Amino acid sequence: MSSYPKPALAQVSSMSDAAVAAPDRAVAFQGAPGCNSHRAALEYDAQCLPLPCFSFEDALDAVRDGRAERAIIPIENSQHGRVADIHFLLPESGLSIVGEHFTPINHALMALGEGPFTAAYSHPQALGQSRRYLREKGIVPMAYADTAGAAAYVREMGDPTLAAIAPKLAAELYDLQIVEDNVEDADDNTTRFVVLAREPLDPFTLQGQKTMTTFIFEVNNVPAALYKALGGFATNGVNMTKLESYQTGASFAASKFYVDIEGAPGEERVDRAMQELAFHCKYVRPLGTYRLARPRG
Repeated sequence: MSSYPKPALAQVSSMSDAAVAAPDRAVAFQGAPGCNSHRAALEYDAQCLPLPCFSFEDALDAVRDGRAERAIIPIENSQHGRVADIHFLLPESGLSIVGEHFTPINHALMALGEGPFTAAYSHPQALGQSRRYLREKGIVPMAYADTAGAAAYVREMGDPTLAAIAPKLAAELYDLQIVEDNVEDADDNTTRFVVLAREPLDPFTLQGQKTMTTFIFEVNNVPAALYKALGGFATNGVNMTKLESYQTGASFAASKFYVDIEGAPGEERVDRAMQELAFHCKYVRPLGTYRLARPRG
């Protein structure tokens, strides 16, 4: 908690106390109160008790340790791609994906006054998503751990030449003036979040709903292994919406892959495709089956 700017500490303390009193309603998120993950938690479950955590690892640990029922973690943005290294964090956490949520991202420039400003603080993703605006205004982008934390930092510094780029909720929490709203460069800026819990959902309970299944795998280190492994999804008509490779360790001998497919275990076409995949792999590790969501708009 001591890593947050002072203006955020009271908010963090109050929200943490509420979560401790009712951990079954707590949803852990990374960042200071007022960040986009805070927004996403309330959008996903308006009755939840958002629990701020300083890092992604802290948010996952809160669920694993029973201090929160769920965590909500951003994994990709429509403008800047991957947000969190979920490929590394999730398998190590032992948690399962039980939901997904899409949040439209709107950034506001906020400060103690109306400017002019020498610098704007925010998370690197938000700075990148507002790059053209900052360049046009001649404002120097300055990286901070998260968007709302940047707003709290500007309040703490008390310097009217400094600004923050953050959600409007942060301006309300830290008593800053919104100088300009919607400073993001693209109006279709959207972040996808996943919701994590200690226990996976039973695919049987999702029957009749459109579902998504996420898993990781590593192919055998032989020629054309990936081509052969993925063939079963095409021949069985299973739609693959994400395929990302990543490396662990220093050998660089074989890639691991993170995958989203539409469908659930128990569906004949999915089971056939997964069986064919497993034949060509060192391992296949499911990360969760959950209801498919779509971006609003």
